[in-house]
Amino acid sequence: MTPARSARPARGERGAAAAELALVVPVLVMVIGLVVAGGRLWLARQAVEDAAAGAARAASLARSPAAARQAAQEVVRSNLGTHGLDCLSLDVAVDPSGFGRSPGAGGTVDVSVSCTVGLSDVVVPGLPGSTELTADGRSALDTYRGRR
Repeated sequence: MTPARSARPARGERGAAAAELALVVPVLVMVIGLVVAGGRLWLARQAVEDAAAGAARAASLARSPAAARQAAQEVVRSNLGTHGLDCLSLDVAVDPSGFGRSPGAGGTVDVSVSCTVGLSDVVVPGLPGSTELTADGRSALDTYRGRR
């Protein structure tokens, strides 16, 4: 019969598990941080794209360029607030040049949304403190609706 092996590690292997754990934990924290940062950026990008599309639609329903700008601003702020996205800086550019066309001629309203999202609370070395997300939306004006 062979002698039974003890559950105790050999003398040269003492502390090996602690050393492995000390090496693996920082790597796991980095991987989890990158997954969290990636998820937040993906959700923020989706929110900005939704806001741009909604703003273009709201602007296309307005009767004048000034009303289109106001409607687009309100919809962007509302959509981003609904998604829980706080922009460090927000820029909404509306191109209402389609309102200059006469009824019967097609036209579009273009909206560009730019949102700077902070990433300073995600603890991953090398990650920038913020990133700028942009999205564009376009919606057709009603061909036969009156315009001012």
